[in-house]
Amino acid sequence: MRQGGAVAAAGDPKRRLAVVSALLLIAVFGLGARLIELQIKQGPQLAAAALSQQITQLTIPATRGLILDDQGQVLAGNVPTYDIWADPNLISKPQRIRDATALAPILNLPANQLLAVLSRPLDFVYLARAQTAAVESHVARLNLAAVGAIQGETRSYGPGALPGTTLGANVLGFVNASGQGQYGLEGYYNKVLAGTPGTESVATDLLGNPVVLGSAQQKPAVEGRNLQTSLDANIQSVVEKDLAAEVQKVNGSSGTMIVMNVHTGGIVAWADYPSYNANNYATTPVSAFTDAGVASLYEPGSVGKVLTFAGALNRNVITPNETFDETGVVTVQGWQIRDWDLRAHGVITMNWVLEDSLNVGAVHIEQWEGAQPFYNNMKAFGIGVPTGIDLAGASNQALPPLAQLQPVQLATASFGQGYVTTPIQMLSAVNAVANGGVWIQPHVVTAITGGGKPTTYIKPATHRVISATTAQTLTKMMVGVVDVPGASGYAAKIWPLWKGEIAGKTGTSSVAAAQGGYGSNTIDSFVEFFPATDPQYSMLCIIRDPQVPAPQREGAYDAAPTSKLVTEALIARFKLQP
Repeated sequence: MRQGGAVAAAGDPKRRLAVVSALLLIAVFGLGARLIELQIKQGPQLAAAALSQQITQLTIPATRGLILDDQGQVLAGNVPTYDIWADPNLISKPQRIRDATALAPILNLPANQLLAVLSRPLDFVYLARAQTAAVESHVARLNLAAVGAIQGETRSYGPGALPGTTLGANVLGFVNASGQGQYGLEGYYNKVLAGTPGTESVATDLLGNPVVLGSAQQKPAVEGRNLQTSLDANIQSVVEKDLAAEVQKVNGSSGTMIVMNVHTGGIVAWADYPSYNANNYATTPVSAFTDAGVASLYEPGSVGKVLTFAGALNRNVITPNETFDETGVVTVQGWQIRDWDLRAHGVITMNWVLEDSLNVGAVHIEQWEGAQPFYNNMKAFGIGVPTGIDLAGASNQALPPLAQLQPVQLATASFGQGYVTTPIQMLSAVNAVANGGVWIQPHVVTAITGGGKPTTYIKPATHRVISATTAQTLTKMMVGVVDVPGASGYAAKIWPLWKGEIAGKTGTSSVAAAQGGYGSNTIDSFVEFFPATDPQYSMLCIIRDPQVPAPQREGAYDAAPTSKLVTEALIARFKLQP
């Protein structure tokens, strides 16, 4: 019995080994089957999931399009800049202090500020944006681990005519740190200029180095398109300088001047004063960005008489040499309206009314024409109607329905008070007279080029306002405003060579007071076009709130002389002949 028991005990280990071996074989076969399933059936899916965790989508910035003047000179371009970055998680604590101390004088940032950034638990962080090539080179020479630079572009604008400004800042606008165009052409054409960013898929190897996955994983950036404009950099500089000089001379608050090509509607120059440096927009008050040429509504004053005369002449209500007894006062709905000189002028011609800018005569013309035709004429000239100018921030205030206007409101409108317009609306209206009676849409861009697309040429809208004969008659009357001794625009004359060739009209509008009525401040203006026999250029000069003795607060004394200087510059620049 003891011997048999010994035999049975000796057989147990063998059975256990057999059982264990069998279980191991089952496990091996099961694991193999699982591996086969993972590799063959689920392999591609798992590989893709693993790779996706290593892939980074990088943005390929698009090059912003250029803005060019009419001769191809770059007004808004791009300069290479560098964004300095770091990977804080790969930098030891002692090294962060050394890196911050070394980078601080190069990046012009406090060392403690840089240390705070480098101490964040991040894989990527910007230390400084839009740095120069010199800064990038200096950082590279430090050879710091986990610190590098990404090349990009920053918008750049050329120097203006005045210290601390860039050329055409108000008409061009600027591009902010996010790459978005703001104001002017940059704002209006932002999508056209910006292009479309591309993308690139990048994976990292075991050491964390980027590995580009190939062209199939790339979507190239589409460059922005270029804007060809009608601006002339030389005339732009002249306008900026002369406008600023006059505003400073009369201690005015601001000024605006616009020069337009009569027949195309293209803007040759566009300036506001004061202006700003678009390269330093981040430190500029937001109020400086407003472009008064499109955004500021004002009562145009006697420049508006051009439209009053145009409508009446076109309907044969008056003729230039027709006479009437100008008594110096007219009463409308109990309100007395007087001339600027507060005196009666007796029997005078319509030419005299325009030359001497007499309000009473203008009121009579509006009354003779009739409310409905007068109102329709104003709208036809674009008063209260958006011009469609291709600049961001354009304002407009529509005229009230005629049924809501009182006779006294129509009377004051006849000499440019009681309604508001923008400078570009007013210039476009008077430009219609210069253009043979045809209103043309003002615009700055003449063509859009590049970006891998065919050139797009801008075609401005047009419509006839008055007959060519009426336009010619009114032009001769406006020449008298400049050439007749003692007339309101006499300071704009260029004699003897250009006598009879400058057509103009002064304006001096009262500024509405906050508490109602009108205060003592004025907005002085002068509109002109030349040569009168074949108009090529029109312009409007506005001087706001001149602080000089009351008799000199008139467009005749500040805006007209400034326009003369710009006219002489245009003559020289384009070699014009009378």
